[in-house]
Amino acid sequence: MKIIIVTGASSGLGRGFAEALGTRETIDEVWVIARRADRLEELKNTIKTKVVPISLDLSVNECIEKYKNLLADKNPEVVALVNAAGFGRFGEFENITLSDQMGMIDLNVASLTAVTYLTIPYLTEGAEVYQLGSFSAFLPLPYVGVYAATKAYVLSFSRSLAVELRHRKIRVMAVCPKWVRTEFFDRAAEQPDVVTYYDRFYTVDQVVKRALRDMKRGKDVSTCGIHARTEARLLKLLPAKLAMKIWCRQQKK
Repeated sequence: MKIIIVTGASSGLGRGFAEALGTRETIDEVWVIARRADRLEELKNTIKTKVVPISLDLSVNECIEKYKNLLADKNPEVVALVNAAGFGRFGEFENITLSDQMGMIDLNVASLTAVTYLTIPYLTEGAEVYQLGSFSAFLPLPYVGVYAATKAYVLSFSRSLAVELRHRKIRVMAVCPKWVRTEFFDRAAEQPDVVTYYDRFYTVDQVVKRALRDMKRGKDVSTCGIHARTEARLLKLLPAKLAMKIWCRQQKK
């Protein structure tokens, strides 16, 4: 049984990837994972391939164990894995609850790592792994500090894993878009006066299409938009202190 697995599939980029990859005729099932079961059920109306909704909170250890057991029980051939589960919070570090700080680390880092680790034995030759990062992975970001740090982990981890799995012809890519119009901001921007400058927004469709194209080209990082890619290159040359200073000026801090 050949399958695609997408975490965080109930909305945003996760849903976008599920719908895009679900069009492939060579797969038997699309496993969609998220907390909201009703949202996952809706994907049956937009994906022609058989959709298997799996309601799990991947930040909980017991749910990671359920995922492990499900793989062992079904023993599928995984042709693509999309790790899109995650969330962020904007604000001064001391003003964001410890629960949210640790929650970002648990879901964006620990859960992504666990899901990747548990899925690797089931990945077939030629399989694709999409790890959802963020443009914030490219620099330290005051007022988005913990979230940006978790995405820096995703970027570093994904690029190193791409090298390790190359001998199995498994491709791993970090997807690092700038601002994307999704429900992410409903939670992230609870302090609306903190991050106020958004230079450019992209759509879910744009980011997903670019990622699929970059995966075919063998890239280990995908950033949507010529302006964003140019900025990412410039950030490699700028001292971190200067980059953070520019960011703070943009946010009027």
